[in-house]
Amino acid sequence: MAWVRTLFRSVVTSLVGFVATVIAVPVVMTIAFINETSPWIDRVIRAWSRAWLAASGTQLTIVGQEVIDPSRSYVVVANHQSALDIMACFLAVPLPIRYLAKKELFRIPLFAQGMRAVGIVEVDRKARSAVHAEVNRKSKELVEKGRSLIIYPEGTRPRDGALDPFKKGAFTMAIASQLPILPVTIHGTYEAWKPGTLWIRGGPVSVVVDKPIPTEGMTHSDAGDLTKKVYTIIANHVTEMGGSIRV
Repeated sequence: MAWVRTLFRSVVTSLVGFVATVIAVPVVMTIAFINETSPWIDRVIRAWSRAWLAASGTQLTIVGQEVIDPSRSYVVVANHQSALDIMACFLAVPLPIRYLAKKELFRIPLFAQGMRAVGIVEVDRKARSAVHAEVNRKSKELVEKGRSLIIYPEGTRPRDGALDPFKKGAFTMAIASQLPILPVTIHGTYEAWKPGTLWIRGGPVSVVVDKPIPTEGMTHSDAGDLTKKVYTIIANHVTEMGGSIRV
């Protein structure tokens, strides 16, 4: 029966994910201690991502990777449907990418140490304006080390899977650093593992990577138009792949 398969998959994914994390964290911490920009860190992260997706029964299809220039940094902007988005993005974007994580995740033992070791940026949403300078500083440090930053501009995972409007933070950050935006559209992770539930169903997941959008010469006043442009690109893919947007 379907519920038995879902239960089995959920248990297996939790066990495999836990074991993969227990193995990966001390490995990346050791590598980062020796060389914090070692490419082996990202190889371990991608292996960790594959373990999670394989255990969850997720079949990942990626389109558009050829547009990525591995020699430069980007602000990667993606829609957010599920916890599986993180793993899907690590595999879809073959760059040393890091992301913004809410401070609550840094309370998880071992996982927190691993995130700090690889350079995940901690964000306190309650700090509001005070957090912006700190995030910008940490993000600048990542870029200087040749890394890219992935941001989910919806701000959180919609509970019904519909695409929410984008906040401007990611785009003002890209303009301030004059980094190109790399639009990424994810479809299928909501059905594979819905937010707020422990039940994991797996299934097909598609990721589309669009051509980078340069920000050279843009100013803060261009952030609104840039936000709308990237939202339109991702929203069109979402609807083409059978998803929904919030109107």
